Amino acid sequence: MNDIDPEDSGPIDYLVVEFPADRRPDGSALAILRELVEQGTVRVLDLVFLRKETDGSVVAIDVVDVGLVGDIDVSLFAEASTGLLDLTDIADAGSVLEPGASAAVLVYENTWAAPLATALRRTGAQLVASGRIPVQGILASLDALEARN
Repeated sequence: MNDIDPEDSGPIDYLVVEFPADRRPDGSALAILRELVEQGTVRVLDLVFLRKETDGSVVAIDVVDVGLVGDIDVSLFAEASTGLLDLTDIADAGSVLEPGASAAVLVYENTWAAPLATALRRTGAQLVASGRIPVQGILASLDALEARN
């Protein structure tokens, strides 16, 4: 799956999603991720699961060991590995987890933006800044606006 063409690719992002040790994920997010892939919105480049042990060590785990409940085909993204993630990335991702928690590290291409990004690159434009506004920040801003009215 090392077919990333930087000239024709959309922006590539990553997520680290923590699953608390005291709750088993239901797998519903994997089904939604599959829909996003099927719709052409994103392309999964890498998907790695890991766990932070109680002693602080971080280990890669098989998706089956995450303990997903529900009717989800856990092998959906078993082949998702471009090699973009290395052991250092996994250790870095694990460092933000609570001991005993597991996590998914997802690297994905925003394929919906590929035509725009390609057109901009062909004109010599380049992305010079990027960011995300956390939902909590948006909610706080909306609350502040409401309080002023």
